[in-house]
Amino acid sequence: MEEAEIKEYTYVIVGGGIAGVTCAEHLHILHPEITILVISATSVIKAVTNVMPLTKTLDFFNVEERPAEELESHCPGVTVVNDTVVRLDSKKQYIYTSMGRCFSYRLLCICSGASPKLIENSPHIVWIRDVQSAQQFQSRIQKAKRILIAGNGGIATEMVYEITGIQIVWVIKDKYTTANFIDAGAAEFLRPELDKDKPKSNIVKRTKYTVDKEKSSIKNHQLRDLSSPDGTAVIGGALGPDWHTGLELKGDSQRRVTIETEVEIKKILEPVDVKQSGRTITDLNSEKEEWPVYVELTNGKIYGCDFIVSAIGVTPNISAFLEGNNFKVGEDGGFLVDDKMRTSEKNVYAAGDVCTPDWHLAPHWFQMRLWTQARQMGSYAAKCMWSSLVQEEIYMDFCFELFSHATKFFGHKVILLGLFNGQGLERKYEILLRYTKGMEYIKCIMVDGRMQGAVLIGETNMEETFENLILNQMDLSEYGEDLLNPDIDIEDYFD
Repeated sequence: MEEAEIKEYTYVIVGGGIAGVTCAEHLHILHPEITILVISATSVIKAVTNVMPLTKTLDFFNVEERPAEELESHCPGVTVVNDTVVRLDSKKQYIYTSMGRCFSYRLLCICSGASPKLIENSPHIVWIRDVQSAQQFQSRIQKAKRILIAGNGGIATEMVYEITGIQIVWVIKDKYTTANFIDAGAAEFLRPELDKDKPKSNIVKRTKYTVDKEKSSIKNHQLRDLSSPDGTAVIGGALGPDWHTGLELKGDSQRRVTIETEVEIKKILEPVDVKQSGRTITDLNSEKEEWPVYVELTNGKIYGCDFIVSAIGVTPNISAFLEGNNFKVGEDGGFLVDDKMRTSEKNVYAAGDVCTPDWHLAPHWFQMRLWTQARQMGSYAAKCMWSSLVQEEIYMDFCFELFSHATKFFGHKVILLGLFNGQGLERKYEILLRYTKGMEYIKCIMVDGRMQGAVLIGETNMEETFENLILNQMDLSEYGEDLLNPDIDIEDYFD
C-alpha cells in the first residue's frame, strides 16, 4: 500500500462497544487537541447514559445505542469509521480493514469485545450479544410456543424473567439458577418471581438505532444470521444492563418455566431422528405434537422446542490481530495485559472483554467480563495511553481494588461486592445472612471477623457501608450477628 493512502492518527481504538467508546471519550477529555480514530464494525456505537454513582467503585448506568455521529459531535477530535479490522502489523503500527483502508497509529487500543460461544452451528440455535441479535430474537420469539435456554449467566437469567407468553425450558449445569452471580440461598429468594406474571411497566421510549444492511459500507460482510457468530460476522457492541428495554419479548403461548439443573445438552436432534429412534419425549402437556427441533439432555430427557438459545459464555475476539504478531494470550483466550493495560506488543493496549489481566490482582478484585468492567477498563486504558505519550506517572484506578457490580435480576436490585461468593477462599469462611421473603436478601462473607464480600438484593442501601468495610478490613468480631441486625443502623454506626 502506498504511503499516500495511509491515514495517520495518534490514537486508534478498535471497537464501538462500551470499552472502546469510553476509551475514546476519556482520551478526548485528556487530550482534546489530538486526533483519535474509532473503528466500529457497525454504524452505531454504545453510549453510557444516566450514570448514578452508588459508591466509590460502583455506578448504576444505562447503555444505549447511538449513531456514530453523536460521538464525533460531542468529541470533535474523534473520527468514527464503519469498518472491520482484518489485520494488524504491530511492527509498522498499521491497521488494515476489510474496505482496503490502512491507518497508522502511535498508540492502539483493542476493544473488540467477545463473541458468544455456541453449542454447535445450527439454524435452530440463536444467541443474544448485541442490539441486532436481540431484535432478531424478538422477531423470532413472537411465533414460538416453547424455547430452550442453555446457560446460567446474566443474559439467560434476565431472558427467563423478561419473556412472557411462552414455555421455557431452562437448562443449567449448576445446582441452582444464576450460579455465576449468586448463591443457592439468593437463588431460592428469587425463585418465586419466575412463576409470577411479569408486571406491566412503563417502557422508556427512546430512539433505537439499527444497522441498515443495504446501506452498510462494509464490503463482503452481510449482517449475519443469529446462528453464525463466526470470524466473518459483524458483531456490534455488547448489550448493557437494560438490553431488553423497548423489546416486546412475548411468545405465542402461556408462560411456564421448567428448570433442569446439573445437566447439559448432549445432542440436538431433528424431528426425523426422534421418529426413527422411537425415543420418549418429555411431556409438558403441550398441544403441539411435533417441534422443529429436539434436545437430548445428559439426564436422558428429550424436549421439543421451536428453537434453542445458547447463553453459555463468550470468547474474546482476537483472531484478526494474531497473524504476524506475538501477543501473549491468557487461558481464557484474552490478550494478556499488564497493570497499564498494555499487551505484549509495543504500543498496543487492550480493554474490556477482549483482554485478560496479567498483574497481581488486589485481594478483592477479579475479572468477570461485565459491562461495568468494560467501562472501567476503557477509562483506565485511556489514562494509561495518555500518560505514556505525555510521560506523566499515573496510578491504577481505585475501581480495581474491589470487585463491584450493580444489576437487576427478576426485577430486584442486585449489588455484588468483593468475594461475594467466597471466590478463592476455599470455603474457609463464615456467612452472615439476613433474609426477608420478597423484600431483601443480604449475605456477608466473613473471614476471621473481617468482611470479604457481600450480596445485596433489594433496596438495602448498605452498599457504601459494606464497600468501606471490605476495603478497610476492619475487625468486626465483636459485633457478631448484630452486624445484620435490622434494629441497628450500621450505615450510621460505621459512617
